[in-house]
Amino acid sequence: MRAVVLRSHGGPDVLQFEDVASPIIGEQDILVTVAATALNRADLLQRMGFYPNPFPSGPEIPGLEFAGTVAAIGEKVTAWSIGDRVMGITSGGAYAEQLAIHERQAMAVPSGMALQDAAGIPEVFITAWDALVVQGGLTSGRWAMVHAGASGVGTAAIQICKAIGARIVVTCSGGKVEACRALGADVVVDYGTQDFVAEVATATGGTGVDVILDVIGGDYVERNIASLAVKGHIIQVGVMAGKPVPLNIGLLLGKRASITGTVLRARPIEEKIAISQRFASEMLPLFSTGQLKPVIDSVYAFADIASAHEYMASNGNVGKIVITVA
Repeated sequence: MRAVVLRSHGGPDVLQFEDVASPIIGEQDILVTVAATALNRADLLQRMGFYPNPFPSGPEIPGLEFAGTVAAIGEKVTAWSIGDRVMGITSGGAYAEQLAIHERQAMAVPSGMALQDAAGIPEVFITAWDALVVQGGLTSGRWAMVHAGASGVGTAAIQICKAIGARIVVTCSGGKVEACRALGADVVVDYGTQDFVAEVATATGGTGVDVILDVIGGDYVERNIASLAVKGHIIQVGVMAGKPVPLNIGLLLGKRASITGTVLRARPIEEKIAISQRFASEMLPLFSTGQLKPVIDSVYAFADIASAHEYMASNGNVGKIVITVA
């Protein structure tokens, strides 16, 4: 099969195509013919050498999410049949024409949805829902704040908040304000010209937000704490700001607040199965009703994956960058 294999790390030019052996499936695995995958910031970090190969016994093939059709099933598989349309998250390997995954980690593609659109669902929607709802405890009527509101995770978070009846503040660059408003964000803050701490105070009447989903880190952390309500939660899912900065931990005490660091990729397979199954049960039906939808910024051919990486690095996208594979 054809796959993108990392033999070195660096710029987009290290994304090289090779013919490699198709995965061998276990008795509870399915073999998926990948129709499409989608880019995530972690893909860029892995390409640059900041993530280890999740499958060190084989070639280093990036890619954290997929949509496709079942090509073969293990002897103990009961959930799927050959030809079924599936999607899901994986630790790596989605930049390939085929991949193997445990049957319970796969999810059904919503009825009527194109596979290339479905490829933009798993990573960002599970990340946003897990951070805001499962770990952050967000419920109807409460406030969330999400940084990078026009990103894949951000566009998913806006929709999830509106679907459950929560209110949301997002931050983004000036050119993406209207896109976030169109998705339903209650307050959109242009981080280049506005102070999100002040905007949160105005929107919430000085109470603050209940949950913050942050992919930035750095000097946002203390400002996040200032934006929190009493007993609020910060869920840190990324550190795009780079180097850490000093933190006055005492700021958390008066608000009885918490900061939780989380990643999806590095979790044990049992946890990935559990979160995928719960997401499929609680949230997938909302795609069929139209309450949730993947926001697709652009679609690239597999052969142009290096250009797609360059585009993501430019921060120009609103929503997901999808790669058609098959």
